[in-house]
Amino acid sequence: MTSPSWENLDVFLQTDTAGGFAIVATVQFKDGSGDKPVTGIFDEPYLNAQLGEYEVDDAQPRFTCKSIDVDSVKRGDGLLLPDGRKFYVMSYPQQDGTGISILKLEKNE
Repeated sequence: MTSPSWENLDVFLQTDTAGGFAIVATVQFKDGSGDKPVTGIFDEPYLNAQLGEYEVDDAQPRFTCKSIDVDSVKRGDGLLLPDGRKFYVMSYPQQDGTGISILKLEKNE
């Protein structure tokens, strides 16, 4: 899916060196077809879920990037951040219809 013609996603996904919040992570394909650099924004929001009297505290890491950059990413592929942290991709990229996708992640410890 392409981005709308009125939107320049490269402006939104500027790296820190350009004054933005994005980083360049590396997608590691589980089928061994190589690695691919992807620019995006890593986020790890905190979740506190409650079911009756039980509470669960957890983080939900995710990577927001251009859909065209992750169209070949599948569940089980890896994502390596510049700081060395590794994550598994937990689902196919979730497209939002504007050219942006979210990769849901799980820590690879």
